[in-house]
Formats: sequence, structure tokens, C-alpha cells
Amino acid sequence: METAKNAVKYVSETVQGTGAEASKETNKQVAKDDDAKVSTRASAAKDALVDKKDEVSHDTKADVRKEQVKH
Repeated sequence: METAKNAVKYVSETVQGTGAEASKETNKQVAKDDDAKVSTRASAAKDALVDKKDEVSHDTKADVRKEQVKH
């Protein structure tokens, strides 16, 4: 039963990590957009950093769950 729970949590963390990665990439593009306001670009750059932190966190948790499923 624990293996099944860990498998579900692995999938959830993987999906969340992928979502954070997509958001990060979108924010990076906004931050690079010369037509956007400086405040918008700065906010997007900050958000991209937060998204990167979330991406790494979810990916790390997914890796832990993946190992737990193996054992």
C-alpha cells in the first residue's frame, strides 16, 4: 500500500515540477521582452526565480518518491 501511495505522490510531484518549469520559462520570456514595462519585466524575473526554486523542490521530492517506490 505504501508503494502505491509513493507512486501517486511521485506522479504528483513530477506534474507540479513540470508546471513550475513551464511557468519559469514563460516568466523568463516576459523578463526578456523589450516591449514590456520595466516593472513587469522585473516582476517576471522574480517570479522565474521562485518558479525555479519550486521546480527544483518538486523534482527533488519526485526523486525521493521514485526511490521509495523501488524499495
